[in-house]
Amino acid sequence: MAAWIIASIIFSALVFSLEFYAFQALKTITKNKAIKALWIIVTVAFYGYFIYTLVTTPRSAGQTNAIQLASGFLLTLVMPKLLLVFFMLGEDVFRILKKGYSWLTPGETAVFESRRVFIAKIALGLAAIPFASFIYGIVQGRYNYKVLKYQLTFNDLPDAFDGFKITQISDIHAGSFTNKEKIMYGIDLINKQQSDLMVFTGDLVNNMASEMDNWVSVFKSLEAPYGKYSVLGNHDYGDYVSWDSPEDKIKNFEAVKAVHPKMGFNLLLDEHRYIEKDGQRLALIGVENWGKGFNQAGDLQKASEKVLADDFKILLTHDPSHWEHQVKENTFNYQLTLSGHTHGLQMGIEIPGWFKWSPSQYIYKQWAGLYQEYGRFINVNRGFGYHAFPGRVGIWPEITVIELKKGEKNT
Repeated sequence: MAAWIIASIIFSALVFSLEFYAFQALKTITKNKAIKALWIIVTVAFYGYFIYTLVTTPRSAGQTNAIQLASGFLLTLVMPKLLLVFFMLGEDVFRILKKGYSWLTPGETAVFESRRVFIAKIALGLAAIPFASFIYGIVQGRYNYKVLKYQLTFNDLPDAFDGFKITQISDIHAGSFTNKEKIMYGIDLINKQQSDLMVFTGDLVNNMASEMDNWVSVFKSLEAPYGKYSVLGNHDYGDYVSWDSPEDKIKNFEAVKAVHPKMGFNLLLDEHRYIEKDGQRLALIGVENWGKGFNQAGDLQKASEKVLADDFKILLTHDPSHWEHQVKENTFNYQLTLSGHTHGLQMGIEIPGWFKWSPSQYIYKQWAGLYQEYGRFINVNRGFGYHAFPGRVGIWPEITVIELKKGEKNT
């Protein structure tokens, strides 16, 4: 209890400091009491709504739409103010300099006053950018589906699979969905790719199997002539909510697994399937979730039993840290790995072919897009859905299409 009280005091102090410094920018450029009052009212309302939602939502409910919305509003409020704080702390340095300067040269401080106003205006102008971006991310960004296409060449690809196309989706998080029309648009976009094989790399739900009740028929409409295959993600195990009993958690987990065949997906639980074409084959291997430091349920060795070393292998594993720590240097040679999990943190900056940044990169070495090491590839899908923050800012929902190409034989 004492630790909780101390943590609450520290958190409250940080929040107060953030709001105090942000308010200084407003006070610097306007004396209008109505504007300042509106600023305070909106701030109190957003914090109040977040706290009320958090307190009134039982732990067993998990990430409800109400919690996501409250979190989204709070982030939209706080992130621009963090930028303001950066400038206002700089302003405080100027205040100290001004005081010292006034002692040395009385009557010559006007330059500092004008600079304070200038800095405050610049700070508020810059803060408007993330504010507008977060609003867009919540309203439209979460449905701004992007089709990313890659052509990968392998010398050891069976000839029959030259030109074979794979569509990958990941991280559906059905419990976050609110707009069926927008989701259907994404589904239609997937089908328009007309790929040979479709794979889903985990996190079907936020926590509970019931989240898919209204979406099974939607995802069942996905089409691929060589089949649809899937694996589990960390959220599919129900680890992030409280359960009345261990039996209830097990029952939910079994229900989550049962949803996959209802959608027409073949769920791979530490096992493999051979995809055959014109008398040749490739091995599709799927493991349960394996994450560095948590939920290491996946068993790569078990999943690869009876797969031959010379087989061309495609591995489905939800968490890209699995590739980093167990797969990329594995002498069994998993030529292509498909993962998800990170969402690219659902916020960042991407200029295709030029620049890519997200806070996610400080957590995961492979966090979004295609990577190659040791002659092997991994694609980290940015996710179809969203979680926690009910939007996407700069990191858009992704549909990946990978075309396999046969390379020249080594001589």
